[in-house]
Amino acid sequence: MTEADVMGDETGKATTCAVCGKAVEGRDSIRLASIRPEIAALIVADHPDLAPIAVICRDDLSRYKRRHLEGILADEAGRISALDREVIDALSSGQTLTEPPNNPDNATANRFGDRMADRVASFGGSWTFIIGFVATLLAWMALNITGILFKIFDPYPFIFLNLILSCVAALQAPVIMMSQRRQDEKDRTRAESDYRVNLKSELEIRALHEKIDHQWQHLLRIQRAQIDLLEEEDLTR
Repeated sequence: MTEADVMGDETGKATTCAVCGKAVEGRDSIRLASIRPEIAALIVADHPDLAPIAVICRDDLSRYKRRHLEGILADEAGRISALDREVIDALSSGQTLTEPPNNPDNATANRFGDRMADRVASFGGSWTFIIGFVATLLAWMALNITGILFKIFDPYPFIFLNLILSCVAALQAPVIMMSQRRQDEKDRTRAESDYRVNLKSELEIRALHEKIDHQWQHLLRIQRAQIDLLEEEDLTR
């Protein structure tokens, strides 16, 4: 018997939550005996006078599930980070944690300067830029040495060309650094997203194992009760 299968005794009748005292419908309540032992222990610790047949509302059950998850993370990591709390909130509300890689709501992705930095860095690190840049340098030097097409305006040792190259290098370096910083932000966001998804999956698998263990123990108790009844019937015959 799982938590999702256990409702109030009368589905359409209102019952009183033993924790908060609010009236709840039978379909929104669950008995303490049907809750996983790890979560039931937290409830009993706060309310030691509760009997196994006490009824708990779904809101209080979700609150204690959250405390149970926080306790797991605190025991393993020593503290609960903001990312951990986001995962716990997602588990409590049933929300998804994955985001599309190009989220239109991301302000960083929509900044013109950052997009331009990515394009400049992408072009500056390509063979097209290298071949074109070398061809331009060779043409510049050839024309200023021979003076075929026009009067020489930058004779050897090409001082004006050196000035242009210095300006290009001075501007290209910060643009590449901007693109690298933006890529670092993307990598960090992707790593945080992977961490949240992996942590949520781990907690859900852990909860599933706990539910299966609880259900298995419940089935064993039923089986022992049936065996006892059969033995009593054999003795009475």
